[in-house]
Formats: sequence, structure tokens, C-alpha cells
Amino acid sequence: MTPPLFAPFAALRPAPGRAAEVAAPPYDVLDTAEARARAAGRPYSFLHISKPEIDLPEGTDPYAALVYAKAADNLARMVRAGVLVREAAPCFYAWRMTMGAHVQTGLAGVAAVAHYDANRIRRHEFTRPDKEDDRVRQIEALNAQTGPVLLAWDEAADADAVLAEVTGAGAPEVDFGADTGVRHGLWRIADSSRVQRLVRAFEATRALYIADGHHRSAAASRVAARRRAAGGAPVASHESFLAVAFPQREMRILSYNRVVADLNGLAPGAFMDAVARRFTVTPAQAPVEPDRPATFGLYFGGRWYRLAIHEACIAHADPVARLDVSLLADHLLAPVLGIGDPRRDARIDFVGGIRGLGELQARVDAGAMACAFSLHPTRMSDLMAVADAGQVMPPKSTWFEPKLADGLLSHLLD
Repeated sequence: MTPPLFAPFAALRPAPGRAAEVAAPPYDVLDTAEARARAAGRPYSFLHISKPEIDLPEGTDPYAALVYAKAADNLARMVRAGVLVREAAPCFYAWRMTMGAHVQTGLAGVAAVAHYDANRIRRHEFTRPDKEDDRVRQIEALNAQTGPVLLAWDEAADADAVLAEVTGAGAPEVDFGADTGVRHGLWRIADSSRVQRLVRAFEATRALYIADGHHRSAAASRVAARRRAAGGAPVASHESFLAVAFPQREMRILSYNRVVADLNGLAPGAFMDAVARRFTVTPAQAPVEPDRPATFGLYFGGRWYRLAIHEACIAHADPVARLDVSLLADHLLAPVLGIGDPRRDARIDFVGGIRGLGELQARVDAGAMACAFSLHPTRMSDLMAVADAGQVMPPKSTWFEPKLADGLLSHLLD
């Protein structure tokens, strides 16, 4: 029997009043030094589980076996201390994130591995085997999934209605402002009628889309396949993965900008002439934050320019080629600057839009980079079109904000 697309689960979660001291940024947005600093003086920060190398001597290989064992020890310690407690019965959670004026409200539950494997839960990125291996080892060591996958849904009217009912009926059980600048609110949804309405609402959807968490979902699929092959029950908890789904209309993607170290041997004038062959170049009096697709900002030689790609260069029928990140790569970065593989070329770096245009300008002015490009954010509709076509997006195409917190909900594999 095919499991439901999205289902409730018995979460491991912070005890009442402990969420703020447990919650941590996602494991993959901090390096070890940053995580160690963030967790200093916070013995119950979830970073002790998601980045356990911070509790081992400096220089410890973060992929060493003792690191995963330390994560398991730390999780057990927090359970013994009563900081993390298990729900008595499966339920969903409404999860609201507020960052400045932006608010988005979604649903936390578990998504079925079977639907991921069948591509009903759709992906848009390649994964790296080494990063998948890391997540597999973390899941196996903890016997739990602790980092939620960020999903998007297109149309699920009754899910919208239930979330509105729940969040409008009273204050959240969990409500705190994290040090990331995001306010998190969680409402528990245990009423059987609402739970079934939510299950049916997602069963009626055509697909869910992975926004962030491709390695976590791929690792969950591998763990499920391994346990299935070893005789695991087909309805066991390893057949699902922790996720939070939001309506795509509420999700916010920021631009993912580019900086390049040199001009590929071109003189400044020759570089600008080459750019002008495929873009209309207009000097700007202020930093350029593109306000529509197919336009870009260029910071070079101490000043900003607005670039508008020539219409003839846009392949409107191809969902990948028409992306702004592809237009810049295919018509400027590769032919002019010689960057054919941005995944591996050390001459290019990527700057998340949350860092602002000032970061681009500063890196060029400091001499670390020769030029910088600002992009219009990828649209959710474009991401979904790429996923529907079974294609993948270029690297560093999306930067989602706000980001989910680790530690507020974990999925134990019984």
C-alpha cells in the first residue's frame, strides 16, 4: 500500500519553555568555527548535535566516526536531561516564520520516501555523494532525522484553510525570536479531524517541490532502502523524512550574486566591449538591484552598470536556459570570462543576497575580486518548471530566507 504523501509524526521536541535555548541555524549554513562560537555557553544548543565536532579538539575531521558518535551522545544527554521530549502521539505542526515584514506559515510533518523515489516530491539540484554520505552517517548514528527538508506546495486549498483555523485560534505553543533574526511560532495539530483534512489535502496535490534539503532527502531515501533490504517493515518510520512544507506563494527567494577574481586576461576596455555585444550597458549612479528578470547589475572599475540582455539571447521555451543564472553564465561568464564550470572554477564565488550589494562592492574595492554581478531572484514558478521538466538548476540559483531552525522538531526512526 502506498503511504500518504505527507503525514503526522510523533516528534522529539524541546520541553515547554526550552525551545529558544535548543534552536539552532541549519547545520549547513555555519562552519565549525562559527558553530563553536554560537554554541559557547549554550550546553543545550542543537549545534552540539548538528555540528558535534565543536565538542571535540580543534582540527578534528568533521567526518570522522567519533564525530557522529559524539552527536549521538549529545542527543541522548539532552533527552536524559528532559530538554528534549517525545510526543505521545503523531501530530502535525503549523510553523510560522517571521523575518522583518515577511511572514510565511507552513506545515511540519513527514513526507513519504516512496513519493520522493517516484518523483512526486520533485528535486531541482544535483547532490554530491560525499554530502549524502555525511547525512546518511548522521541519520544512522542518531537513529533520527534532525534537519527538516524545506518543501513547497502549489495548490492545497484545505491545507491553507486548516492552517488559518489553527493559527487564528490562539497563541502558538512555541514563540521566540532566534539569533538569526527570525521569529518562529509553532502550533500543535493533534485533532483527528484536522489531521485527516491535511492528509487528504496533500493527497490531492500533484506534487511537492524540494526548495532546500536535497542531500537530507536523498540520504533519507538511502537509509530507507538499506533498512528495507535488511528486512525493515514497509510502514516503518524510516520510510518517511522530516519536512516542513509552505505554500509556494509565501516563500521568498533572495538573489544569489556572483563575484569573479579576474577578467580572463582581457583589458578593461576589451571586457566592457565584450559585455556590450550581448547586453545593453547603462551606467548607474547607485548600486544596481535588478527589479525584473533578464537584467543584471555589474560593479567594475569603481562604478555600477545596469545590464539588459538582448532579447535574441533568451531561450524562452527552455526552463533552465531562460533562468537569469543561466543567461549570465551562458552569455557572459563562460564566453567572456572563461568560467565554463562554476561548480569547480575557483575564480568565481557566490554571495547570498542577504549579505547585500555592499558586500559585492567591498570585495571588488578590496582587490580580492575584479568584478561583481547582482541578479534578480529566481522565481518559485521557474524552480517548479525546472523540477516538473525533470531538469536541474545551475549551482547557487536560490537563496531561501527565512531559514528553518534545527532542533525544534526531530523525527525518530523507531
